[in-house]
Amino acid sequence: MNWIKRILGGLIVLILILIGVSYLLPGKAEVSRSITIAAPPEAIFLYVNSMQETEKWSPWLSRDPETKLTYSGPDAGVGNTLNWSSEHPQVGTGSQEIIASTPDQAVRTALDFGPMGTATASFVLQPEGQQTQVTWGFTSELGLNPMSRWMGVMMDKWVGGDYERGLDNLKALVEGQG
Repeated sequence: MNWIKRILGGLIVLILILIGVSYLLPGKAEVSRSITIAAPPEAIFLYVNSMQETEKWSPWLSRDPETKLTYSGPDAGVGNTLNWSSEHPQVGTGSQEIIASTPDQAVRTALDFGPMGTATASFVLQPEGQQTQVTWGFTSELGLNPMSRWMGVMMDKWVGGDYERGLDNLKALVEGQG
C-alpha cells in the first residue's frame, strides 16, 4: 500500500514539473520554409493570393481527396475565404481567410482550426534576378495552456515537411506554366 502512495506521489511531482517547465517554453509556435522558383513574383502571386488557386498545389488535399471545400468572398485578395472539412485527422476542419495582400510581394492569412486554435500564415515573394524566393510562414500564439506549449515545440516537425511539399508543388506548377 505504501508503494502505491509513493508511485502516485511521484506521478504528481512529475506532472507538476512538466506543467512548470511548460511555462519556460516559447509562447509562440513559428514555422517557415523557403524555395526559389524560376519565375517572376507576378507569376507566383496569383497562386498564393487566392484560396481557389492554392487547391492546385496544397500539400494537404492529397491526404484526403474527399475533403469538402467551400469558398466565399472575392475570388482573390483580401476577404477570399476557404472553409474545409475532412474526417482525416491530418486535414481536419477549419477556415482560412486572406487578411492582407500586397500585389506581387506578400499575402497574409488568418487560420481558424476551431477548438485547435488560430494562427496566421504568410507568403513573402522576394525577387532574385530572374527568380523569386518564396517564403511560407506560420505563427500561432500558444497562450498559457501547458499542453499547447508542449505541442508548440513539435510544430516545426509536424508542419515543416508539409510546407516543403507544398512549396515543391508550387514550384512544379509555376515552372511548368513557363
